[in-house]
Amino acid sequence: MRNHGVVTAIAAAGGALTMLAVTPAQAAEYSSPLKVRGVQYDAPGRDSNRCSGGNTHKEYLAIKNYSSSRTVNLKGWVVKDAAGNRFTFRANHYLQPGDQVKLRGGNGRDSDADNVVYRDNCNFMWNNDKDTIYLVKSSGSRADVHKYTKSANDRDGNGYISYHG
Repeated sequence: MRNHGVVTAIAAAGGALTMLAVTPAQAAEYSSPLKVRGVQYDAPGRDSNRCSGGNTHKEYLAIKNYSSSRTVNLKGWVVKDAAGNRFTFRANHYLQPGDQVKLRGGNGRDSDADNVVYRDNCNFMWNNDKDTIYLVKSSGSRADVHKYTKSANDRDGNGYISYHG
């Protein structure tokens, strides 16, 4: 009987370890001052990815610097989705502590003063039903990951989901 109790305890501990191994990616906390603040995954209006007159510029990802003292240069950072669509910040863009930047679809003028960067791509990046957002440091390591589904995460149905308060 005693051996059976030990085996049961070991099996239970092994099961707990197995459960830890299958925790969803978005549950992990990464050591990065930059995090996804929110995503406007479903641009307001009827979807149109035309470069002239379309609404891809209304789709955006907000990235915030949650550090209280460290300025971060976004150059080399990558944003991508589950399907492999990706955007790399190619120019210097500095986020002061507490600042955020909106990475918008479509074409426009990047601005440090207005904290906006355009993807210069008129195709939508985020799916309207579900997707995964990856924020990757210039070193290649993950800074933040979020899976979303419209039904589970967008309770008010406005196409916007907030993360990290």
